[in-house]
Amino acid sequence: MDLGSLLNFAGGIGLFLLGMRLMSDGLKVAAGPALRGLLATATRSSWRGVGSGVLITSLVQSSSAVIFATIGFVNAGLLNLGQAVWVIFGANVGTTLTSWIVALVGFNIDLQALAMPAIAAGMGLWILGKGRRSALGQALVGFGIFFLGLDVLKDSFAGLGDTFEIDGWVRDGAVGIAVFALVGAVLTVLMQSSSATLAVTLTAAAGGVLPLTAAAAMVIGAKVGTTSTALFAVFGATPAAKRAAASHVAFNLVTALVALPALPWILAGSQWLADALGFASQPATILAVFHTMTAWWAWC
Repeated sequence: MDLGSLLNFAGGIGLFLLGMRLMSDGLKVAAGPALRGLLATATRSSWRGVGSGVLITSLVQSSSAVIFATIGFVNAGLLNLGQAVWVIFGANVGTTLTSWIVALVGFNIDLQALAMPAIAAGMGLWILGKGRRSALGQALVGFGIFFLGLDVLKDSFAGLGDTFEIDGWVRDGAVGIAVFALVGAVLTVLMQSSSATLAVTLTAAAGGVLPLTAAAAMVIGAKVGTTSTALFAVFGATPAAKRAAASHVAFNLVTALVALPALPWILAGSQWLADALGFASQPATILAVFHTMTAWWAWC
């Protein structure tokens, strides 16, 4: 990878993170007190709690933001521990939507044709609108920048697999899987976004840079990396908030401890399921199925 490609890659990550931040912040402002009310009223049962976690995470594209907010609500006494645990589980499931966006939209649609109108319309609302309308415009701009970043990442990895051999960097088997899982976790901690790590991983796999097994290990590592958000949120928190954060850490660590040893078999099942459901048998699609399977299986 030459300097130009490296700078494009870094810029793509920057655009992706900026888009997610604008989209998340805009939607939270637009929702206003409704977000807090939704969490309070939609967590009266375990299924409602999971559903609200999935829905809100899918909308704001940030499980970290939802988990951080949920722990904050527990700390303030607005949610009890039981309600928070189900929302956190739902947030972990909801983050799988990022994988599907990358797999189904990122490689099948002209992303610039999707992004540019969103940015244009969003800026109009952001500048000319007020209150919630302006916040929705900000979210729409973030949506467009999100896809521009994905487009840059896709172009950065295109054709790179023919000239960039990563297979020989690590040993085969358990050691190689563990190394790539660690890379996924470290990237997530550094960028404070599992979605960004997933975008990088899926586009690298689609470009032939990452072997499928290595990419799957990074997906699991990204789940472990998100636990840093919960750990940051508990400083000075109440015992209930600390227990809520501990549930998130336990959920992802148990998922990793079970999924990593069984990774080749889960990955094979994901490929079979992708074919059975009629999805194109591409690396990004297989990884999206893999991510979804591990999230739902761990919750069930």
